[in-house]
Amino acid sequence: MHRMCANYRLQIVLGHLEGPGAKALGAHPTSGTASPAGVQLQQFQYTLDNDILTLEQRKFYEDNGFLVIKKLVSDADIQRFRDEFEKICRKEVEPPGIQIMRDVSILKSEHTVSEKVVSKVQDFQEDEELFRYCTLPQILKYVECFTGPNIMAMHTMLINKPPDTGKKTSRHPMHQDLHYFSFRPSDRIVAAWTAMEHIDRSNGCLVVLPGSHKSSLKPHGYPEWEGGVNIVFHGIQDYQKDNARVHLIMDKGDTVFFHPLLIHGSGRNRTQGFRKAISCHFASSSCHYIDVKGTNQENVEKEVMKIFNKMGLTDVSLKDFWKFRARLVKGERINL
Repeated sequence: MHRMCANYRLQIVLGHLEGPGAKALGAHPTSGTASPAGVQLQQFQYTLDNDILTLEQRKFYEDNGFLVIKKLVSDADIQRFRDEFEKICRKEVEPPGIQIMRDVSILKSEHTVSEKVVSKVQDFQEDEELFRYCTLPQILKYVECFTGPNIMAMHTMLINKPPDTGKKTSRHPMHQDLHYFSFRPSDRIVAAWTAMEHIDRSNGCLVVLPGSHKSSLKPHGYPEWEGGVNIVFHGIQDYQKDNARVHLIMDKGDTVFFHPLLIHGSGRNRTQGFRKAISCHFASSSCHYIDVKGTNQENVEKEVMKIFNKMGLTDVSLKDFWKFRARLVKGERINL
């Protein structure tokens, strides 16, 4: 009975479910502003009191750990982000600190950097045009519902999921983003992930496990996949497929906000085109750093250290890594 009610709520709040086994889910736009009187009497853990989310939206995020807002980012902004990404691929602009990544299946197939070999640009906090995404008022007004008024941009990505070569390397294993983060508390962290074109199961949409944000952080590692796995694409160890998985079908400009403990991933791109999305993880500036040594996050720290070592930096920690990336976007800087 509980499961039937949960599925019914998914239908009511975010639209139709379709497909056998794992479900496909379409999202309706936000409606209304202030929540009804009396909401203050309810206990909310994952959202803060605000006049942006409706009561229905708050309940949905509390129960499921994610919320899709339709058409939040304009076509004009998305085109500007696309243009800047292409300039970076052509090396017409070279922002400091940015990481240009290639899919493992095509690492040796072509040496010239172009849009066709770049699978992701990461850490674009020093690129004025791409970082503008993290400062869009319509993004931040929703982010504040989860983080509070003092907001740090912590992790930035523009993902260019390539057509799968047949080795299934374009998949992203099911994981929890908190695995990579050395700052807490988790409930004051949220991701904003915006589709830059129509995204569905054919080109590798996001797959989420509703309600999994209520669980603890699970051990992660590299999955033993045929064809290989991209660097730092860790997945939950011994993950078992769950029929409650939901595929997020999104149109250009649609934006999903989700909790860092939400179990999610993405399928392979079975089309001939490149699937683009732009994303930022935000956190309250009142969050604090933790020491991950002796925890199941230590393997991430070791990989990060290798990256720093290649840059000629030693004696650094995962905390230093995130301090380097963090950038204030609203309010005041407190701890991070």
